[in-house]
Amino acid sequence: MGDDHSTARPLRADARRNRERVLQIAQEALASDGLTISFDEIARRAGFGVGTVYRHFPTREALFEAVLLGRMERFVADARALATAEDPGRAFFGWFRTVVEQASVNQALCEMLEGGTVPAFRRGTTLEADFAAALGRLLQRAQRAGAVRGDLRTEDVQDLLRGCLTAERRARARGGKVAMAEVVCDGMRSHPR
Repeated sequence: MGDDHSTARPLRADARRNRERVLQIAQEALASDGLTISFDEIARRAGFGVGTVYRHFPTREALFEAVLLGRMERFVADARALATAEDPGRAFFGWFRTVVEQASVNQALCEMLEGGTVPAFRRGTTLEADFAAALGRLLQRAQRAGAVRGDLRTEDVQDLLRGCLTAERRARARGGKVAMAEVVCDGMRSHPR
C-alpha cells in the first residue's frame, strides 16, 4: 500500500516555526496588499526560499485560505458565543461593528467578504453558510428583543456589511476615516437614535 496521508506526522520544531512564520508574514501581507501578493514576495518577507513556502502550502489559495479562513471562523465563533447574550441588541450591533472594524483594515478579508474571492468562502460553501447562520441567529434574537428592524433579512445585513467595508476602505484610501458601521447600525435599529 502507498503512504497514508490521513495520518500526517507532526512537524519538526523547525518546520513548525517556519510554517508559523510563513502564516504570520502571509497574514500581514494579505492585510496590506490583498489577494494579489505573490508566493515569492511572501517568501522574501519571511526570509525563506519560495520552496519553503511551497512545502507547507502547495498553492497560493491553500496559503490564503489558511490565513483568511481562520479569521472568518473566529467571526462565526464570536457570533455563536454572542447568540445567548443577555442583551441581544447590544450583541448584534457589537458583533457587526467588530467585523467591520477588523475586516476593514485587512485588504484580503475585505476582498473575501465583498466578493467571495476565496473558494472556501464563496456562496454555497460550508463556511459561508455558517457565517450566514450565525449572523442570522444574532439578527433574529435582536429583532425579537425589539432592537433591530423586523423587515431586515440576513442577506440584507450581509449586503450592509459589504457596503460598510467598501466605504471604510475608500475613506482610508483618501486618508480619512468614516464611521460607516455606526451610520448603518443606526439605520438598522427599530428606533434610530
